[in-house]
Amino acid sequence: MPSSNSAPQTGALLRSSPAEVNRRVIGALLIRELLTRYGRNNIGFLWLFVEPAAFILIVTFVWAFVKNIQRTNIPIVAFALTGYSSMLLWRYTAGRCIGAVKSNKALLYHRQVTIMDIFLARILLELIAMSAAVFVLTILFYSIGWLTLPEDVMEVIAGWALLCWLSMGLAMTLGGLSEKADFVKRVWHPFSYLLMVVSGVAFTVDALPTGLQHAALWVPMVNAVEMIRDGWFGSDFHAHFDIPFVVACNVALTLVGVSLVRQIGFDSESESGGDE
Repeated sequence: MPSSNSAPQTGALLRSSPAEVNRRVIGALLIRELLTRYGRNNIGFLWLFVEPAAFILIVTFVWAFVKNIQRTNIPIVAFALTGYSSMLLWRYTAGRCIGAVKSNKALLYHRQVTIMDIFLARILLELIAMSAAVFVLTILFYSIGWLTLPEDVMEVIAGWALLCWLSMGLAMTLGGLSEKADFVKRVWHPFSYLLMVVSGVAFTVDALPTGLQHAALWVPMVNAVEMIRDGWFGSDFHAHFDIPFVVACNVALTLVGVSLVRQIGFDSESESGGDE
């Protein structure tokens, strides 16, 4: 016989506060994303950390043997780790949100699931994966003597947080635009490669000619990467970054992204009402 507590448990989610409902929904979507993307076979969800870590590790090994970079005083392993991980962060996060609603449209039949929940689940998954990969590689390289710990940990964390915020705003904006125009997905891939070149992955602003330094700082990612590197090995080079500019870009991207997500939600509700 069913227990006398079965009825109250059935409606537990409906009686929860909106914040609690969102937390449970996003948690369920995170688990679903993990299982869908990585499955239960082999090492399963550990690929969440292994995949980005492998990319960073390979690039670090390659750059460690590039003679032109070795001639500088900048520690090559830290340079590669901060640059390539930063690029993977915003590129992967934005890429995962493009077309996210179309591939999860069936979930919207559950009234507790919103379009924002779908985006947040994918964004959080990428942010957690890349942050964990950087942390694990930092410990690994430090333990074998290839890397020194950051000179200013709080500055590194602040720069990484700004980059995470930027990645979230960019992801919601591109994800929202991709639901309105299919060409966004096709345009983003070649544009992201161009953005990689100017995002500070393979250069420091101080090494550029004076005229190009000002131009490079108009790219928000460059400022965040420079801040991270300043906190990590700032005594080995002169960093250039503008925190208010990055914050302004993040606020603008977030507002545009949230607005687009809300518009998609209203359009979906209109279509549902029309179908009924």
